[in-house]
Formats: sequence, C-alpha cells, structure tokens
Amino acid sequence: MSDSADQRPDRQVMKTVAVVAFMVVALLYYFIRLGGLAITYIVNHGFAGLALGIGMLLLPVVGIWILWATLSAAFGHQRLAKRIHEEGLEVDTSELPRRPSGRIQRDAADALFAQIKTEWEADPDNWRSSYRLARAYDYAGDRGRARDTMRRAVALEKLERQPGE
Repeated sequence: MSDSADQRPDRQVMKTVAVVAFMVVALLYYFIRLGGLAITYIVNHGFAGLALGIGMLLLPVVGIWILWATLSAAFGHQRLAKRIHEEGLEVDTSELPRRPSGRIQRDAADALFAQIKTEWEADPDNWRSSYRLARAYDYAGDRGRARDTMRRAVALEKLERQPGE
C-alpha cells in the first residue's frame, strides 16, 4: 500500500509534465502557423495585408516571450521547492484549520504569515526565508505579493548558486 502512495506524486508530476508539454507543442504549432500566415499577408496582400501581417507576426513573438517567461519562472519555483523540501524547511500547514474548500482558515493563515514574516525580517537576503514568505503570502490569499516575493527568492537563490557572477 505504501508503494502506491509513494508513486502517486510521481504520476501526478508526469501528468502535469505531459499537459504542459502538450500545451507548449500546441502553442508552438499555433505560433508557426500564425507566423506563416502573417508572411503570406505581408508578401501578397498590398498595404493592408502588410499592416495586418506585421500585427499577426507580433502575436507569435509576444506569445513565445510569454511562454518562455512563464516556463522559466515555473522551473525556478520548482527548483526552490525541491531544495526547500530537501532541506526540510517547508512551511508546515498540516495542523492548521481549514475551510470546507480545503483552504486554510483566514485567521490561521494570518497568524502563520505573521510568524514567517518575523523570520524573514531577521534574514531578508536569504532565499529560503523569501521562499517561505512567498508561500505564507499565498496561504494568506495575497497572490500578487506571493509572486513578487517568489521572484525575489529565485533571484537570491541564483546569486547563491553563482557567487562569482
């Protein structure tokens, strides 16, 4: 029974990777087709086609940039999550009271946030404390600050890995 429980996270990860891979391939296919159509408009349809083609050509460029930014952020977050897990520094929410939806109750999330923010204030330049603070923001429902703090944690961790640069 424990073997199947140990394999469930791997299956979930594989499903997630498969969905992301499918989406990336589908988007790349779409961008290539749209780029080809844009070039056709630019070459064959006069001034109006040129304007429309240039606009259409910008969509794949912007789309590829958004795709790259999203995936690189996701890989950075996953790298930090793995390191935090290996170091045993995950934010423990197992004992916190939850709503029927599964989310942590607001008062408990706020108390957890206050505790972790105090830890962060003691060492704000440590990626681990920034990562934990980002998770606490997320549990407290402040997704904007969670994203900003997670970006900071990724940047700090990168500096730690590459001290000479």
